[in-house]
This record gives sequence, C-alpha cells and structure tokens, in this order.
Amino acid sequence: MKVLLTGASGFVGSHILDLLAARGTPTAILLRSSSRPRFIEPHLSRVDVRVGSISEPESLTRALEGITHVVHCAGCTKAIGTSEYYRINRDGTRNLVEAVNRRRGEVRQFILISSLAASHPARADAPAREEDESAPVTEYGRSKLAGERVVREHASVPYTILRPAAVYGPRDADFLLMFKAARARWVPSFGGGRQQLSLVYVEDVARAALACLERLTIENRIYNVAHAEVLTAHALTAEIGRQLGVNTIQIPLPTPLLWPVCLVGEVVARINGRPSIVNLQKYPELAAPGWVCDNRRLRDELHCEPATGLQDGIARTLAWYRQQGWLR
Repeated sequence: MKVLLTGASGFVGSHILDLLAARGTPTAILLRSSSRPRFIEPHLSRVDVRVGSISEPESLTRALEGITHVVHCAGCTKAIGTSEYYRINRDGTRNLVEAVNRRRGEVRQFILISSLAASHPARADAPAREEDESAPVTEYGRSKLAGERVVREHASVPYTILRPAAVYGPRDADFLLMFKAARARWVPSFGGGRQQLSLVYVEDVARAALACLERLTIENRIYNVAHAEVLTAHALTAEIGRQLGVNTIQIPLPTPLLWPVCLVGEVVARINGRPSIVNLQKYPELAAPGWVCDNRRLRDELHCEPATGLQDGIARTLAWYRQQGWLR
C-alpha cells in the first residue's frame, strides 16, 4: 500500500498525515509550491513530497505514480466568490478522479473527505442519514455535493465518501474565533443559541479515514462522521467559557438580525480581499434549526465511532492554542 494524500498541509489533512506516519504507512503528499507546511514539517523528510495541485491536471499524472490508495482531503471551505468553491471542490475533484481512472488497476481505492454540509439541515429527532436526499443550503455545501457526484458517477475504482460534521481541534484557526469571543466574555448567540449541532474532533476524522483504508471489502459507501452527543450552540460556547474560567455573556442575535451581520462580514471580506467565515453564504447555515447527523453506519460497518466528547476535545484544543501562543 502507498497512499497519496491531498490537502496534507491543511487542518484535517495534517491530522490524517500524523496518523499515517504514526502507523508507518508509506505516504506521498500532493503539495503546492505555495503551500505553507508548518503543521507537517516533522514529516517532510519521511514522506514522498510530490509538487502539484488538483487544479493542475498534468501534475496529477506524476503524483499518482506508484500509488495504490488516494485520500482526497484538499478543499475550499471559505471564499470571496462562489466560483472558487466549485473550482476546487468540484473541478479539482474531477481532475483527480480522471487521473485515477487513467491508472485503474494500480489505484485500488479513492477516499473523499466531504462535509455534512453536502447533506441537509436536521435536528436530533430526525438526524441526517446517508441515504437521505441531499439538500445543501449553501454554495459550499452544493460544491461539496458536486464533488461527491463526480466521485460516485465517474470513479472507476472503489470509493468511500466521508461527511464530517463541524470539525474542531488543534490547528483550526476558524474555531479559535469562538475561543477569543468567549475569553472576552461576550459571545454572539445566533438564533438564541438553540441550534442543535453534531461535532467531531479532528483526530476522530483522521481515524475514520484510516478505518476506510483498513476495510477494503466495503465499497462505494457514504459515511457521516460525528460524535454521538448533540449540543446546542449555547452549550458549546458555555463549555469553552467554563474551561477558560470565565462566565460568558450571550448576546442574542435573533434570526432576522443574522442577515445584516453576514452582510457586514461579506462587505469586509471583499474590501480586505480575505474570505470570512461570516458571510452571506453562511446565513442559511446559521439560520437552520440544526446540523445533526446519525453516525450508526460508520459504527456498524467500519467499526469506528468518534470517541472524543466535547469536554475532552475542548480541553485538548485549548491546550494547543495556548501552547502555540494563539490564545493567551
């Protein structure tokens, strides 16, 4: 076995690389010349670095030489314009699938790290299941679903698609904003803080990816990846505040006020040229009643169940932020 990992320098991808390295799995990584490999520096001397990009089809032919398994983690999670989501999440996936198809017989498995955003909003009384009809509410979710369809309809090798819920943990700069808000004691409470959420700690996503590599007899399946506990947005920020040792004050932001807040984020992002996690695309996601999914298929078929609960996950994340100087 030799794995090609895309997106290795990113948040989730770097944790997948950590586990591949810890298990001694021969690994090549697809790395853009402009990538900042801060999180994977210790691995660079021990992995096969192949310079290229999923947006450069000619580089993928070289990158797949000698590869038997592909873990496709590269993706676009925030962008100023919607076209960037599709360029990376759909078209980049198509480029990689076509390159894999040309090496059919050599590459034996394709694993796509997608997102619960490709499914549909749901609450605990009727959680999203893999067999449900997909109804994403954002362009990000629709672009991830488009990438899934490329794999399902065009991959000529067995595939597995993972749909992680909201992912948090060390190295995540977006989740850091919630910690900083809690430290300042004033936390925005979207929709009254009642939105129900499934979450998953990043290392549990990495373990799910490796579980797919280990169980090759299960083919062409989609799996939700989330911890079994269901939280409210209020409970999440309260736990962060508790571990920071502060009493957070919830600032009510009723759903009608969400749109102007997202509009401001959109305008600021376009002015400074940097994508924001609060934008008009985010509005339907924030306004949804919940993002809860059922993870029984992952547990029953892959014998893998995310084990890191919120209290432990927040503690590990906070310790890392402090160690790195991201949070004082």
